Amino acid sequence: MIKKILVSQPKPSSEKSPYFDIANRFGVELVFRPFIKVEAITSKEFRAQKVSILDYTAIVFTSRHAIDHFFNMTKELRVTIPEDMKYFCVTETIALYIQKYVQYRKRKVFFGETGRIDDLVPTMVKHKTEKYLVPMSDVHNDSLANLLDSKKLTHRECVMYKTVSNDFSEEEVKNFDYDMLIFFSPAGIESLTKNFPNFKQGKIAIATFGPTTAKAAKEAGLRLDIEAPSEKYPSMTGALQHYLIEKQG
Repeated sequence: MIKKILVSQPKPSSEKSPYFDIANRFGVELVFRPFIKVEAITSKEFRAQKVSILDYTAIVFTSRHAIDHFFNMTKELRVTIPEDMKYFCVTETIALYIQKYVQYRKRKVFFGETGRIDDLVPTMVKHKTEKYLVPMSDVHNDSLANLLDSKKLTHRECVMYKTVSNDFSEEEVKNFDYDMLIFFSPAGIESLTKNFPNFKQGKIAIATFGPTTAKAAKEAGLRLDIEAPSEKYPSMTGALQHYLIEKQG
């Protein structure tokens, strides 16, 4: 019986989140507790990458973290971003977040519809003369670089922030009594094994989002009860709801 679920993400800011509907419908307790946190790299670490921001004419943002750390780094380096810099974002929400740092002008901000970089690339191809800079986390693979290479776009990826384990207190470790754990990144799985070196899964259900997270969980010897996204359930909440209906009716 699933009664208490740990979701390894920050608590949703909107009361309309499907997670709250699930909690009400199935009478489960949801605890939002990130296993990882994002930290800035130092200006010295950035300089070591030998990237000159002003050599680029467009910035690609895949998250709000990337926006925060990019603009904080430019401030620290005293780099003034030119007015005609273009910004390409994977979603409209991320595009609108840029207003926190620069005046939003539609002619220089572009965004995708689905949140997948593949769906933003056709817009980037229409601006193929741009030189693209992609701020990233230290935890990434080469899939984005390979995709942009395949479209013959001029680009450079750079690390602007790092993902680290969000350590648990002694009290949290002692009271770690969940029926299900939900993970969204390989770093989250890594944090679990670091904070709980003697973790025994037993009857605890484990859900993962994304193929790399699922792979990391299996490599850590964990049994997966939910793997999302799938063709039928593209979201974690959809997959979770289906699982609870099957288990609890």
